[in-house]
Amino acid sequence: MPPKRTSTSETPAITLDAIRQLIADFTAALEAQTAAMASASNPNRNTRPREIPVAKRGNYKEFINCQPFYFNGTEGAIDLIRWFERTESVFSHSKCAEEDRVTFATGTLTDDALSWWNAYAQPMGIEQANQITWTELKRLLTNKYCPRTEIKKMEDEFYGLTVNGSDLKTYIRRF
Repeated sequence: MPPKRTSTSETPAITLDAIRQLIADFTAALEAQTAAMASASNPNRNTRPREIPVAKRGNYKEFINCQPFYFNGTEGAIDLIRWFERTESVFSHSKCAEEDRVTFATGTLTDDALSWWNAYAQPMGIEQANQITWTELKRLLTNKYCPRTEIKKMEDEFYGLTVNGSDLKTYIRRF
């Protein structure tokens, strides 16, 4: 292992007065720069008002380009939950505004689910129906396509799972 190097030169110590002088010089230079920038005779001065960047709002084309899942209403509770999760992920990726979520999401309903949505929206009008919140739409779909009896049946099946033998790896792969 090579020997450690040691410095033979002494580092000059900086005094408190020197530090104060550096700060005072820096402050004076900063104030002079600020005054020069504010000067009306400064040709580099930007006199236009600053533009505030507006966050880009997603549109339906961007939403569909993110390949959301489609829901037809016959797959059951598990696929409805997957549809919720995938749709929320697509909302995030496509920068979908809160007020557009129901409109965009109902565009991915097909077959029975689309018929249900049309029957729900028809009495009040589609514009009014699209004004509900995403949370409210999820509640309505859950009430329609995840009845309590189906959830109870899934819970019973889950609680009834057993391990056959002591082969834990097979059990984990299966579930």
